[in-house]
Amino acid sequence: MTHDIILAGFGGQGILFLGKVLAYSGLIDNKEVSWLPSYGPEMRGGTCNCSVVISDEPVGSPLVIEPAVLIAMNSPSLEKFIGSVRPGGTVICDSTIVDSPVTRQDVNVFYIPATDLETENNLKGGANIILLGKLIKETGIISKETFKKAIEKIVPPSKTQLIENNMKAIQVGMDS
Repeated sequence: MTHDIILAGFGGQGILFLGKVLAYSGLIDNKEVSWLPSYGPEMRGGTCNCSVVISDEPVGSPLVIEPAVLIAMNSPSLEKFIGSVRPGGTVICDSTIVDSPVTRQDVNVFYIPATDLETENNLKGGANIILLGKLIKETGIISKETFKKAIEKIVPPSKTQLIENNMKAIQVGMDS
């Protein structure tokens, strides 16, 4: 099985971090992975997206042309990538920021007010992980346990307090 994923939003929303977590999770689960970040020269506030492939077989190309999953953290990202999601695919939007509905009838769409939930739960910078929690719940692409192992691997020792916040954010997303 191969999971082709596009994560997209503005720089500073944690898109590349989210992709890195997914890639590490795939490695922990002994899968073949590819992580391909893309961002504009303006960095924070500019456009940012990341292609992630998690597969049981070698990954032929890191480019995701027809994703099975799209996580869109803003309206421009949704508009840019919604047409490329394969029929039957999954689209997860941060409905706090994405203000236009998906009109396609051939994809599964989930609107999660991730930025509002981040604020309500005192999870600064956790909207991206809340959306990942929803992805885990709806697709089972990785397990919560694998996510925890990946977070423990990625978060530097000086910021271990972030592990607990990320675990809380995953649960908020799974409960949404």
